[in-house]
Amino acid sequence: MLMFLDGEWNSYKGQLISLALVTVDDQEWYETLECFCPTPWVEQHVMANLRREPVTYEEMQASLAQFLGRFEGVDIIADWPEDIQRFCETLVTGPGQRLDYNGKMTFEIVRGLPDTAETSKVPHNALEDAKALRLSWMEAHDDDDIWEIEHGNRRS
Repeated sequence: MLMFLDGEWNSYKGQLISLALVTVDDQEWYETLECFCPTPWVEQHVMANLRREPVTYEEMQASLAQFLGRFEGVDIIADWPEDIQRFCETLVTGPGQRLDYNGKMTFEIVRGLPDTAETSKVPHNALEDAKALRLSWMEAHDDDDIWEIEHGNRRS
């Protein structure tokens, strides 16, 4: 399943605040974590727009495992490397342990799409930014491209 990823964190290399995935067919996963000392910019632009009660990190991981368990494999597209980094860190549950998910998982960082800070309905909300990324990506690809990607025949 083709998915679009976005995340928010407390400033550069700061604490993870939220992650979201939106599938090509509009299925959504979104969780938020408590942030105890947000920077002023994060307080104003991220925390004010979370629109969801925070969960624990373990609850976020369990929710993510349940969501990913619906699919036989996932291809995840992000527009920023740290989104993928934070997502991958969430997959690790302990020393030598990770979330159990079905099939393969691939990642791609896309460039050249409009900035989600400009296109999102609620900028710096991970769910709305993932939706904006999905829409921009789909506008840049035709139905044949999307079908080929969804069916494992991705062209380079």
